[in-house]
Amino acid sequence: MVKIFIDAGHGGKDSGAVGNGLLEKDLTLRIAKRVKQLLVAYENVEVKMSRTKDTYPSLSERTKAANVWGADFFLSIHINAGGGVGYEDFVYPGSSKSIAYQNVIHSEMVKQIDMKDRGKKQGNLHVLRESNMPAILTECGFIDNKDDATKLKGEDFIETIAKGHVNGLVKAFDLKEQKADDDCEYCIVLKGDTVSKLAKKYDTTIAKIKSWNKLDDKYTIRIDQKLRVK
Repeated sequence: MVKIFIDAGHGGKDSGAVGNGLLEKDLTLRIAKRVKQLLVAYENVEVKMSRTKDTYPSLSERTKAANVWGADFFLSIHINAGGGVGYEDFVYPGSSKSIAYQNVIHSEMVKQIDMKDRGKKQGNLHVLRESNMPAILTECGFIDNKDDATKLKGEDFIETIAKGHVNGLVKAFDLKEQKADDDCEYCIVLKGDTVSKLAKKYDTTIAKIKSWNKLDDKYTIRIDQKLRVK
């Protein structure tokens, strides 16, 4: 099982970069949520997010959550500012494993998105330095650049950015798509979900959900767990 921690940059009191009617914190959350949704289609991958709404976990809280969870990879999604244009990503200086994953993810991102390639970079950033696993921070365009911002305002482009991240993760970790079966359906466990509630929601039985997902006799499920429900 590959455990991927997705960090939507900024949030809550910290809007991040601002420009052209956009807030970085909103864009990063939209992209992060879509990356998570797309990863559901793959086998043996579990996803946890640093935030799922407009809240502000501190930087140390984000890396601590990933470390305690035992993530295999830390993905931090950001939008740039400062007068430039295009896409770039960062890893911690000298981290060979992170650099290897960066090579794959960067390649897939620039294939997918229509933005200037600003290159693969390294930086002494908290989420890269304090995470115990390989990590990358992506900067998906400049919010204060009119052309980049126009792209970021489009839902199709947000989808393209999300797919670029997913394509990179799929290739980096050799993820396989769920076996084709029109009768299968999966969901991500949310706060407050129980097997009973999910069985009712998806018009199935508790026993089937237990069997499909090899649950224990207490029907234990976890937030962010991927379950077969059909």
